[in-house]
Amino acid sequence: MPRVKRGVAARARHKKVLKQTKGQVGSRHLLYRRAHEALTHSLFYHDRDRHDRKGEFRRLWIARINAAAREEGTTYNQLMHGLKLAGVEVNRKILADLAVRDAGAFKTLVDVSAQARQAQTQVTAQPAPAA
Repeated sequence: MPRVKRGVAARARHKKVLKQTKGQVGSRHLLYRRAHEALTHSLFYHDRDRHDRKGEFRRLWIARINAAAREEGTTYNQLMHGLKLAGVEVNRKILADLAVRDAGAFKTLVDVSAQARQAQTQVTAQPAPAA
């Protein structure tokens, strides 16, 4: 069986890792072992944080909607419930954008929400017809 020399493959693998860790500080981009550790951690964080970013944006949108809703005299919870009762399907990203950029449109949605909640309470407050 012929002898296999693996220097070329190992050198290529090491160069690939060192190239990927080019922006790291200190020995994390110079020494293969440290670079490989840094690379595996950074790839894990990259994958995890890409998913976490979506939740962070949702929390930001909810905070903005709640702040704007409270300026209009209601809360986030009441606003979203009223919009659902009214059948208005606007996602939180668009609602937050309206709250920041177009206060008039946001106030209109708050009014629609309040009317829907009021109509719902009137329906539930009426006594059932006697049979």
